[in-house]
Amino acid sequence: MAHSLSAFRPNFGRRLQQLLACAALLAAATVTSAAEPAKDHPLVGRYEGSVMDAFQSKDYDEAGLLREPIQNWGDPVPKPRLLQVAGKVSLYYYRLPDGRSLLEVQRNYEAGLKAKGFQTLFACATTDSSCYKKDPDRETPFTDVSVLANTIDTPEWPMIGRGRQFVSNYFDNSGRYLLAQYDGPNGKVYASIALAEGNSRGNFAFVRVVESKAMESDKIVFVDATAMQKGLAENGRISLYGIHFDLDKDSIKPDSQPTLDEIAKLMRSNPQLRVQVVGHTDAQGEEPHNADLSRRRSVSVIAALAKTGLDARRFTSRGAGSKEPVAPNTNEEGRAKNRRVELLRLWPRGQSAVS
Repeated sequence: MAHSLSAFRPNFGRRLQQLLACAALLAAATVTSAAEPAKDHPLVGRYEGSVMDAFQSKDYDEAGLLREPIQNWGDPVPKPRLLQVAGKVSLYYYRLPDGRSLLEVQRNYEAGLKAKGFQTLFACATTDSSCYKKDPDRETPFTDVSVLANTIDTPEWPMIGRGRQFVSNYFDNSGRYLLAQYDGPNGKVYASIALAEGNSRGNFAFVRVVESKAMESDKIVFVDATAMQKGLAENGRISLYGIHFDLDKDSIKPDSQPTLDEIAKLMRSNPQLRVQVVGHTDAQGEEPHNADLSRRRSVSVIAALAKTGLDARRFTSRGAGSKEPVAPNTNEEGRAKNRRVELLRLWPRGQSAVS
């Protein structure tokens, strides 16, 4: 059974191990057992003698990478400022060979990455407290991390191969972390490596590689008047992705005109049709702001259609904000699907379908 970070009890070293491993797994979903089908990342590799227990790769996703010492004091305790990157995200879980210290493994990774052109952005260890910012009100270099453990946004421990039985229960002693960046011909590559020491069960390496790249766009099909009519007739609604707005504004971009023209064509060919124009946002930002923004955007769409000569009384407006998602808001692909304008059919009396 997976455990969240906040479920663990005292022992400073163990808590830090959990934190470092979670830092390597932020934004990662459930990882499946690898059984050695996947190759190591060509720019990062593995420590000699390591065994890959699990692997996961997504062509495009987000990742938050630990980039500086963690402040684990204050009221309230601030969340770490993570380096937010997006691109192809690959996660590797290795069991390290016996008899090798985490210091040796970390320095080998550092040397190997440097030889391939990486630059170290951040490295730390629990043994010298370099993973933490110093509390000016305390003589000791660190404080209990339980407050941080309860406030940092971390996923549950993944169920990963042979590690599932002991990764979440036996972390102890010490941990190390390394973040490096490579500026290659095809963009930046980030390597995030968290090393965990666990009692008699051996040591572990969580390696995450993010290859920055642009999201593949134009994946949402242009909807013409015929498709709109079909969707309204069959489902009573149709989602449109061809209407674009300026960032955080209700002003419609010029490239939205083809979709607006198709809506006008639909309405002219169905003179009895009435629709509700619903604006939708993703879950970024505060919900009251999103609701107001989506409402104003739906009004802007109706105003644009009225300028073509359509009777504005055939439309009603509504702002749904982020409350009616059609995809998860945990990655850009899902958020893009949630940012949409939707047409909902309003049946006139005596009419049961779009003519």
